[in-house]
Amino acid sequence: MAAWDSDVDLNSAPLSALNVTVRKKLGLYLNPKTTVAADWSAVAEEMGFSYLEIQNYETANNPTMRVLEGWQAGNTDATVGKLLAILNKCDRRDIVEDLQSLIDNDVKKYHERLKNMKSDPPVQVPEVDSCAPRTLENKGITLDDDPEGSPEMFDAFICYCESDIQFVHEMIRELEQTDYKLKLCVFDRNVLPGSCVWTITSELIEKRCKRMVVVISDEYLESSACAFQTKFALSLSPGAQSKRLIPVIYKSMKKPFPSILRFLTVCDYTRPCTQAWFWVRLARALSLP
Repeated sequence: MAAWDSDVDLNSAPLSALNVTVRKKLGLYLNPKTTVAADWSAVAEEMGFSYLEIQNYETANNPTMRVLEGWQAGNTDATVGKLLAILNKCDRRDIVEDLQSLIDNDVKKYHERLKNMKSDPPVQVPEVDSCAPRTLENKGITLDDDPEGSPEMFDAFICYCESDIQFVHEMIRELEQTDYKLKLCVFDRNVLPGSCVWTITSELIEKRCKRMVVVISDEYLESSACAFQTKFALSLSPGAQSKRLIPVIYKSMKKPFPSILRFLTVCDYTRPCTQAWFWVRLARALSLP
């Protein structure tokens, strides 16, 4: 292992001590697939993830970040020291040496916070408002958000119900993991838990996403969350002037098409004669400024 300052105890610092900047840089090193250096999948294997788990992480926009989160959540011994040992074992000493100062700084800050907490116990204040958020509602709401930097932005917000998640996975493969390189906001994948659903959804649709793709199905028509998202997006673009909302049909429906979307051009995956152009048309619509 690369040499570290003797006053920094890496093995007692949990992985949570590493801030967003270090995690993003780890992703820049480990996300690319190369034949000359171990990538995130080799690190995940050393962490103890199964083949199926690693295969599932491949659909993530930032697999390194997801692996770190999964390892941190499932292992009490997931420490900074152990992470560095794994990187060394995978012959990625280049990462260890390059990020040494940043990691060293994060671990020092962690130990300082721990020391301050022990010496200065929290003081009971006379008035506590349990409804007041500890952080700004619109900061740190997605996986790759940096609370101290610019908010994470997306090409499109995907409005879908749970039963249509398999088609959403196909959409991710076709639009994110191909030459289109689009960035989709999928609520169950990208949004962190713990904040008000309606507030986060409004923030994402209005300020973080250029457009919204609505996956239409019979189940969609019964979803109150989808109804809210659709009506909110329509209110931002009356008359579809900014082409903000794009309805998509991927399977046959028994119920009537939603009346509030009848005036919009639909991207229909169920028509065999136009299926070959489906992803090209959708990608082009989402790529518009």
